[in-house]
Amino acid sequence: MLDTPARSRDTLDFDKDTSATPATKETQIIAIYGKGGIGKSFTLSNLSYMMAQQGKRVLLLGCDPKSDTTSLLFGGKACPTIIETSSQKKAAGDEVRIEDVCFKRDGVFAMELGGPEVGRGCGGRGIIHGFETLEKLGFHDWGFDYVLLDFLGDVVCGGFGLPIARDLCQKVIVVGSNDLQSLYVANNVCSAVDYFSKLGGNVGVAGMVVNKDDGTGEAAAFAEAAGIPVLAAIPADEDIRRKSANYQIIGKPGTRWAPLFEQLSENVATAPPVAPTPLDQDGLLGLFSPDDTGGNVTLVPASQEDMHGRPVPAKSSLEVVYEALLA
Repeated sequence: MLDTPARSRDTLDFDKDTSATPATKETQIIAIYGKGGIGKSFTLSNLSYMMAQQGKRVLLLGCDPKSDTTSLLFGGKACPTIIETSSQKKAAGDEVRIEDVCFKRDGVFAMELGGPEVGRGCGGRGIIHGFETLEKLGFHDWGFDYVLLDFLGDVVCGGFGLPIARDLCQKVIVVGSNDLQSLYVANNVCSAVDYFSKLGGNVGVAGMVVNKDDGTGEAAAFAEAAGIPVLAAIPADEDIRRKSANYQIIGKPGTRWAPLFEQLSENVATAPPVAPTPLDQDGLLGLFSPDDTGGNVTLVPASQEDMHGRPVPAKSSLEVVYEALLA
């Protein structure tokens, strides 16, 4: 049974200064964050599938307005979203039922929160509304072993930080790659966890999944500097790219990539929530060669002459004008 957020602080034994405290809830609620397009949906679809094949009860919950978290799981088919369905049901005077928004494949249960169309609303508020609907559907009484939440990490709106800010999960996993932008997002997520932990929050970072790993090592260096483990490194492999593009699950037992996701499943289950150490901007840039990032650029202040494009005569100060008037 899922614990309510109000009981979360009591049941999750997370000490900010301890890096080996396991999550203790019967249901592990795990929020996965990362830059848009970094491979969260790919990772979660295959991870949730493998977990289900291992006999675990898994709920995959897409919290991205693009509503693409479950697309790989369902072979490219769009899943009706909670927000869209809720709006339609409300207009018709009906209530949303679980069978309207939750679908399953090979033991994985999956839903999409959805979001407003471009320019027609706030995605973060959509997330909040979606969770309110989940509560009405009985979210806190469902009997899952794992609930995996897929969140955008490069959106700073409060709704996307809901699991961290309100202790709606026990731990966070970040997905990144060996590029500055994805690690910038991962670092921001670590900063959010650090900030709310100082306010008494109980959420920690379980680790990082390195996707499209080309072996250059920047993501692993970031994880080490931030004090979080690497849970898996998914290689930049043409077979993975091609199958994912065709909406094929590669995390099936007995297949070429099965050991990778079997190990990831084990690591996700057992990794304790730890307090990360976010990096500053110079620390992030220091993970890369200055020739690649522009880290050897010096900030040169601009002048009024620069802004006007011509010499600018000095103006008398207000103090001088005031003194002249008094005289």
